[in-house]
Amino acid sequence: MSIRSAVLDQVKLVAEQQRKTLAPLTDDLPLVGSGLDSLCIALVVANLEDELGVDPFGVMGSVDMPVTLGEFIHFYESAPAAKA
Repeated sequence: MSIRSAVLDQVKLVAEQQRKTLAPLTDDLPLVGSGLDSLCIALVVANLEDELGVDPFGVMGSVDMPVTLGEFIHFYESAPAAKA
């Protein structure tokens, strides 16, 4: 499974679990306009750490939070030790 697929699957799963309505998932979708709140994003990050074995927020030091879904996906694809 690709990292992109893993991220998108987790976004959809968390949205379903938290009963959130997602906007269409495109690379230019702002995370704040996606339908997910900050708790949902935190759940996605925790789930991805379990699935991919990496937390880019922890291993990449001080970083700017990705603004769009595409930036969020790229953030995980660029993280050291990410498993595809």
